[in-house]
Amino acid sequence: MTLADALLELQQLTERLRRDCPWDREQTARTIVPHTVEEAYEVADAAERGDGAKLVDELGDLLFQVYFLSLLLAERGEGDLEQVARAIHAKLVTRHPHVFGEAEARTAGRVRESWDQIKRAEKGREGIFYDVPRNLPALIYARKIQRRAAAVGFDYPDTAGSLGDLEEEIGELQEALGLASEAAAETEPDPGVAGEIGDVLFAAVNVARRLNVDPEIALRTVSDRFLARVEAAERLAAGEGRRFDELALDEQERYFDRAKEVLRR
Repeated sequence: MTLADALLELQQLTERLRRDCPWDREQTARTIVPHTVEEAYEVADAAERGDGAKLVDELGDLLFQVYFLSLLLAERGEGDLEQVARAIHAKLVTRHPHVFGEAEARTAGRVRESWDQIKRAEKGREGIFYDVPRNLPALIYARKIQRRAAAVGFDYPDTAGSLGDLEEEIGELQEALGLASEAAAETEPDPGVAGEIGDVLFAAVNVARRLNVDPEIALRTVSDRFLARVEAAERLAAGEGRRFDELALDEQERYFDRAKEVLRR
């Protein structure tokens, strides 16, 4: 079977499901998109874990989302899978003049600069933050608007500048904490503290961007690591007949440190 055969069979399958399956018949773009977002995250997770077999599976799920949404477009007479494919083909050719034209771009950084310049010059794109989705996860949203600002030169000249900004924001947070009382659980945070924490997070994302670190993936990775260590600490305590949630903080920390050593081996 050729690639063309496989893709055509998937199109035919999508059309049959839309026609014959009660669940698929009821779907709209708005009801499908949450599944699309979920599949995209599952693709990212498989790629981050380096699991090739899982990545093949998850890419298939995501590809089906593209087929299904394209079919919904066709039903409304607003496009189809062929138009989707041709549009992305044309866009990629246009945005890679160093590959398909006479322009030169010998580094990845220069390619990104060229890409941003071409995007800004395209018809209908007005303003620095044109068409930035507001429903992106907060870390991705922050990085995207920072990249747009950087594309027009509004950026620190180097990583040291963005790191200095982060340190300054941490200092301002410390000052705000000194003026605010300790917040009780499940109560509104102090507005000044909340604002300063937002500044710290935004500045941290900016440092990550300058270092080519995806803040979303970095935070998920460290969260997973913390989770694994706490679970290991809980198991170590249980192995000695103790409940982790009943221990004093200093004892929990000792088990946590032991868990880190165990997981490093």
